Amino acid sequence: MIKVLVFGKNGQLAQSLAWRSSAFAGLSLQFLDRNDCDVAQSDNITKAVDLHRPDIILNATAYTAVDLAENEPELARRVNCDAVRTMAENAARHLVPFVHISTDYVFDGEGKKPYRETDPVAPLGVYGATKLAGEEAIRAITNQHLIFRTSWVYSPFGKNFVKTMLGLLGDKTHISVVDDQQGCPTSALDLATAILRIVPDIIRPGFDQFGTYHLVSGTEMSWCAFSREIQAKAIEIFGPQWPGATCEIQAVTSAEFPTAARRPSYSVMAPEKFRANFGFGLPEFDQSLMAVLQNLAEGDAHA
Repeated sequence: MIKVLVFGKNGQLAQSLAWRSSAFAGLSLQFLDRNDCDVAQSDNITKAVDLHRPDIILNATAYTAVDLAENEPELARRVNCDAVRTMAENAARHLVPFVHISTDYVFDGEGKKPYRETDPVAPLGVYGATKLAGEEAIRAITNQHLIFRTSWVYSPFGKNFVKTMLGLLGDKTHISVVDDQQGCPTSALDLATAILRIVPDIIRPGFDQFGTYHLVSGTEMSWCAFSREIQAKAIEIFGPQWPGATCEIQAVTSAEFPTAARRPSYSVMAPEKFRANFGFGLPEFDQSLMAVLQNLAEGDAHA
């Protein structure tokens, strides 16, 4: 049995890992929430790793409040950088691989074609800067790491764009959604399945595919286009009588919705490296979105 220690328990990815883990009989996942291990206190991380002695460490925690981070830079750094550094140090000390989740916000959005792993990084705000600092700390400490940058994550769990849109569409006669930011909506269920699938390979002696990867759906669109896909697929699942079926979705610019933190206008990432090195990619966007909506239709929604 492969012991996987997961820092984080209540986020979208962690809950998706827990849900999908039943399909992977050879893996034993131990999840730690803030009560088990407050990662903002580095000593707690070391004690947890020493206690559980895992075969692999997976970090599913992050400070993800993009706008709030502008006012809480020290807390964001403690979680997104300092805690990550300590996890990497403990992984190296125990001679086990470390898997970490990063973000498209390490890029400034000035690109015109999908970002590759080797493209220059230039975060626009505190969130992106602290996530990048976490990446850099990992690379400086251990070669046995996998950093997966992902984006626009949604799932049946927690707060995310899909669930927010379903609520707004059902309550409003019209909504306005930003149409000048491009990214790759990615299902946390798909992320979880992909990561669990490769864990046995990662811990195998001689594994040589460590490094940084872009793990996204591969389908690019704007937030407005994403919201329209959500509406269309929801009508298929919930039926034409669903209240959100008639809500009008209006495209607006980012300037009409100012935020404390700047967002990259183009954060599309290329997933080809992952597919080439591991032999598979994430499912098609349509399939993934339908799966999440079907889960929600069946009552598998979580606050």
